[in-house]
Amino acid sequence: MRRMPTVKDVAEQAGVSVGTVSRVLAGEAAVKPALREKVTDAIAALGYRPNVTARALRTSKTDVIGLIVPDITNPFFAQMAASIESAAMQRKHTVMLASSHNDPEAERHHISAFLDRSVCGIIVAASSQGPHLPGDLPIPIISLDRRFADFPLVSTNHAQAASLMADHLYGLGHRRIAYIAGPPDTEVGRLRQQGFVDRLRRLGETGEAVDLTIYPGKFDYESGEMIAREVLSLAPDKRPTAIAAASDQQAIGALRAASDLKIDVPRELSIAGFDDISLAKLVVPRLTTVCQPVEKLAMRAVALLFGGSFTAKDEMIDGSLIARGSTAPRCD
Repeated sequence: MRRMPTVKDVAEQAGVSVGTVSRVLAGEAAVKPALREKVTDAIAALGYRPNVTARALRTSKTDVIGLIVPDITNPFFAQMAASIESAAMQRKHTVMLASSHNDPEAERHHISAFLDRSVCGIIVAASSQGPHLPGDLPIPIISLDRRFADFPLVSTNHAQAASLMADHLYGLGHRRIAYIAGPPDTEVGRLRQQGFVDRLRRLGETGEAVDLTIYPGKFDYESGEMIAREVLSLAPDKRPTAIAAASDQQAIGALRAASDLKIDVPRELSIAGFDDISLAKLVVPRLTTVCQPVEKLAMRAVALLFGGSFTAKDEMIDGSLIARGSTAPRCD
């Protein structure tokens, strides 16, 4: 096996001192351009790679961001992880990913593991609101999408975004609506439900009232399909003309239930989701949904980490409505 080149090998190849190579690797601006070019040419010729473990021992920090998501099989969090990775790469950092599988104990374990590995910061999309952690941690922690403990949160304005769906369905004439909610023990689930319900109530105060039924669920496909089957088993004159879901996965599950029950979407039933995952553009009919600005959220969360933000304030970014083929005017 070929021996890995060292800093000393690079210095000999470039005809410079080991100290000059170290300063180039550290990105020091004071190194003369001609010397910098010699070192970078030598690095390329030898295929030298810095020993990040050794550097971490010297600096107590790596060029790695820790990212914890509740469920990597959820397409939304897969998209989020990809956006975080892209934002980190722009700053020449990599991402170490862990999934908590919606288990708070696993979440705590991952936090400890990241701290042991000297990551430069941690981003957490929490499985719950999380435990209390010491306030004197050596690195910043940012909550993303879902609040983790008392750490600052970068998130879509979930209540505002959910109100857009209420406006959309009400504007299409729907007055019997079922809402498939997210888990009530998550802040995200509560905020989306609150935004949707409050907006429909305000619309009903100045116009026709809405017959709204709320069904608590999980954010997954199975929950949406199971609840939709229950809802759609009602007689045609009793069942809702529209189903709004707290996630695209739930909404896609509802689309499956409607298809199995031979209920035409959107002619007989409108269905809308939340997140705008990639699959929302592929199902038939294509899903009307609320779009979370994932790239903006990721960029902002990474920026806060690099700002060394231990005391940042919460930041909310508005969502937007994407109207597609799964919703249409009420057909009496």
